[in-house]
Order: sequence, then structure tokens, then C-alpha cells
Amino acid sequence: MRLFLIVSQILYLGSLIPWFIIWAMSFMSFDGGVNVSNVSFVLGISLYPIAVIACSILAWVFRVKRKRQSLVVNLIPLLWVISFLCFVLL
Repeated sequence: MRLFLIVSQILYLGSLIPWFIIWAMSFMSFDGGVNVSNVSFVLGISLYPIAVIACSILAWVFRVKRKRQSLVVNLIPLLWVISFLCFVLL
């Protein structure tokens, strides 16, 4: 379990570099005007590092007594990665 947490969090840390570029480019969605969907899009992208940090802390806290919950909590930031890959590939 410890090795999985370490490897997955290193991958999450590495994904923050391209996230910054995507986050900076996401503000171009406001070129057509401010809209609820534009604000939601930028907010969703902006929440990724917060989710990575919060889920990493909770996964290490739950690691000892609640191994299954630790695994599930650690995989939550993967939702952003999967949705981004689906967006790019489709």
C-alpha cells in the first residue's frame, strides 16, 4: 500500500507541470464572454491541485486503519486526468 501511495503521488506531482499550462490556457475560454459554463470550466481545472493535496493527506491518514478508503481517496484526482484524456482523445 505504501509503495502504491508513493508512486501515485509522484505521478500526481508530475502532472502538475502540464496542469499549470492547461490552467493558464483555460482563461482563453472567456474570450467569447463570461458565461456560467466558462466559469465552471476554469473552476474545475483550478480545483485539481487542491484535490491532489487534500486526497494525498487523507490517503496517508487512512492508510493504517482504512486501507480500502485510502485507496479510493487516493484515486479521486485521477477523475480529472481521465476526463482530460477523454476530452483530448474525443
